[in-house]
Amino acid sequence: MTGGATRSRWRRFGDLDLLLASFDTAHGDHATARGALVDFYLSAEHRDQPGTGCPTAGFAGDMAREPTAGEIRETYAAGVQEFAAWMSTDANDGLPTVATLVGAILLARATAGTELSEEILESTHKALTAPQGPRPGILG
Repeated sequence: MTGGATRSRWRRFGDLDLLLASFDTAHGDHATARGALVDFYLSAEHRDQPGTGCPTAGFAGDMAREPTAGEIRETYAAGVQEFAAWMSTDANDGLPTVATLVGAILLARATAGTELSEEILESTHKALTAPQGPRPGILG
């Protein structure tokens, strides 16, 4: 990858940081902001606009093909960790929540135009927003 591609990745995660901050600002408290982000993330709008969506999901396939060492992978990992920290409600649930969100949006995009795509968005939303909430690392 070129230096320009690396800078582009940094910028996209910077855009994610700005988006997360805007959710905090718009919703007043962090718990409400997290809920609103889940609503947006698992929406048809986010599914149908992958070019302007979350870089965590957008670059996942690219990262799987990158060498396991280097600045690009470190940049991506740092962005995932920041997203997980923002989504965390305690010391353990940020990563499983982000992994669930990203996996769901990738599958929903891959099945767009089918009933399964809508079911993925709806069932994941239900699992993540259930009153008792999912246990860290376990859905359902």
